[in-house]
Amino acid sequence: MSAGKYSFTIEQGATLQFEIQYKDSNNIPVDLTSYNGRLQVRPTVGSSDVYLTLSSTLQSDNTGLNFSGSNGSTPLSSGSIGIYVSAVTSSTLDFSNAHYDLEIYSGSGNSEYVVRLLEGKVNLSKEVTR
Repeated sequence: MSAGKYSFTIEQGATLQFEIQYKDSNNIPVDLTSYNGRLQVRPTVGSSDVYLTLSSTLQSDNTGLNFSGSNGSTPLSSGSIGIYVSAVTSSTLDFSNAHYDLEIYSGSGNSEYVVRLLEGKVNLSKEVTR
């Protein structure tokens, strides 16, 4: 399965929150119980610079990937992934356009199983009111 294409805008200084649902080829939600996730935003696909990293280990301000959906209470069996960037975190971002992808994975090392769910472009809408 190829990664889906989805582009979005982060508004600097505002909260970003949206949800996706991972389903198999039969349109059945995938149980995310044994998975972790990672998302990185970079200036170009091949760049070593990273503007933003989200993972399934939420930061203290809840920025990250929530496998219990955007409301934090959806069962892992629903396939729901909440993508959340707090206003505090978004206020520190400073770029115009970038690229990202979202992967989920299970296992580690040579036995790691990785699925790239989404890829696309990210725009940053600069904040005026601070």
